[in-house]
Amino acid sequence: MIPVEQQQEPSDAPRVRRTEHEAQVNLLTVLRLCMTQKLRCSEKTRRPSTATVSAVADVLDGGDFCPHEAIAAFAWPMLLQAGGLAQLVGGRLVLTTRGRAAPTRPPHLTIAQLWQRWLNNGLLDEFSRVEEIKGQRSANVLTAAKPRRKLVGQALAGLIPGEWMSIDGLFTDMRAAGLDPVVHRSERALWKLYLEDPQYGSLGYDGHHGWSLLQGRYTLAVLFEYAATLGLIDIEYVPPAGARDDYRDNWGGDYLDRLSRYDGLSALRLNPLGAHAVGLTGDYAPAQDPGSAVPTGSVTVLANFDIVALDGLPSADTLLLDAFSDRKTERVWTLTTASLLHALDRGHTLDELRGYLDQAASHPVPQTVTTLLDDTGRRTGRLRDAGQTHLIECADETLAALIVSDRRLRVLCTRIGERHLAVSPDRLPAFRKAALALGYPLA
Repeated sequence: MIPVEQQQEPSDAPRVRRTEHEAQVNLLTVLRLCMTQKLRCSEKTRRPSTATVSAVADVLDGGDFCPHEAIAAFAWPMLLQAGGLAQLVGGRLVLTTRGRAAPTRPPHLTIAQLWQRWLNNGLLDEFSRVEEIKGQRSANVLTAAKPRRKLVGQALAGLIPGEWMSIDGLFTDMRAAGLDPVVHRSERALWKLYLEDPQYGSLGYDGHHGWSLLQGRYTLAVLFEYAATLGLIDIEYVPPAGARDDYRDNWGGDYLDRLSRYDGLSALRLNPLGAHAVGLTGDYAPAQDPGSAVPTGSVTVLANFDIVALDGLPSADTLLLDAFSDRKTERVWTLTTASLLHALDRGHTLDELRGYLDQAASHPVPQTVTTLLDDTGRRTGRLRDAGQTHLIECADETLAALIVSDRRLRVLCTRIGERHLAVSPDRLPAFRKAALALGYPLA
């Protein structure tokens, strides 16, 4: 089965999406968007808010897979958290040390790590994203997601790179190979899952819980929302409404035009990035890029510190320039010492900006700009956050002098002024014990 791409297609015609290169662009874009600290997630479920999904969708290369359906825009914040690239601080996504370093690494290495970490994480049960199947929150209904997810990962690794496979063909192969990502704990649990009505629409009735309806929908969710978002598979798909009819005989099925947002996925192909991520190839040899992620000569850097992009820029480039410079007009940015320092304070590095300008500038970067970058770089690291510390107040200067002269206590603290001592959190228990031995319990 070989899908055919068309230039202009009706909205319900099959669409082919080659995800390998756009995913690498989107990784960089979402990391930069995360640095703005405008992305919010629920501290309880860690799922992105509606505003965050919308913000991510707006900057994705090529947009999300389907209009008005959050698939890749939902997946990216989850993947960053599961991969240890971002963490929640006060409800906002903030890049970790690993996340701040990610833009300077080859994106295919980061994507491969994200996929492996997703296979082993417990952040989300993808089946919960099939919202039309109700009753999932009842006790003892669903199996653990991690073993299921690994079975789908095995099925993906079993594909022949570069060859298209229909979704129904994949389902058949998975069943033949014993790769059965069962979502329900028992036959009894099936009765708690339902469409529309918990009694009449229960999936426990004979013939109302076929493989494609449960295991298949879970497989579709993992592949469409996470494997495709990471660029591991090229996909053929149609709008989900009316794409599958395996639920029509269920009570309440006639009221639904689709069972999940993933129903339109009809075929997939493991691409070179996917073959590398699942361990089939040691080296990554990318397929031909339909369009460079960073067009050569896309910006002009002027001696007055202006950066001009007459033809516009991809979202990732715009976010980078917004982070390091002040925007004067829609297509003109200005570098200043203050704007560079602000970017450094947010976790960016000057190497990130230098690398971009060297690749994207139509002419060599002027000496005035390199001097500005060098001068700013010399300020980096002059102040360093050494972490939290405990401030110990002594009753008088004599007691402070006694403590810092004690052979056990003097290595655990630093004297500050006449009556105060600084003790790091990891040394506080030892300080407390030594002070008590000296005859002075810490209040």
